[in-house]
Amino acid sequence: MEHKNIPDWAFRMNCAVTVADADCNIIYMNERSRRTFSNRGGADLIGHNLMDYHNDRSKEIIRRLLAEGGTNAYTIEKEGLKKMIFQTAWFDDEGHVAGLVELSMVIPADMPHYVRQ
Repeated sequence: MEHKNIPDWAFRMNCAVTVADADCNIIYMNERSRRTFSNRGGADLIGHNLMDYHNDRSKEIIRRLLAEGGTNAYTIEKEGLKKMIFQTAWFDDEGHVAGLVELSMVIPADMPHYVRQ
C-alpha cells in the first residue's frame, strides 16, 4: 500500500521518512526507513499499526500528537550514531489531523548551532 501523494524524491532521501494515517496504520516508508526498520520487517511494516511496535510511553505521545496536531522532537544515540527524530502531525485538506510523519536523520555528534538575526 503506497501513498500516491508523496513525491518520488522522498523515496531516496538520506533520512528515514515514515508516514502513518490517523488510525496509526503505516502508509509509507521511504528506502532509508525500510532499511532502518529491516529487523522488524522493513517494507512489510506498511499496513501495520504503529501501536504494535511502541511502549506505553510512546503510545501516549502518539495519541497526544494525533489529538493535538503537535510535534515531538528529540535526539538519540544508537549503534554509535547520533540521530534527530522529528515526529509531527500531517493534515488533510480540511485542516484535520490525518496522521503522523517521522523523520529520522543522522546528525554529527558535534553539530554546530547558530543563532541568526
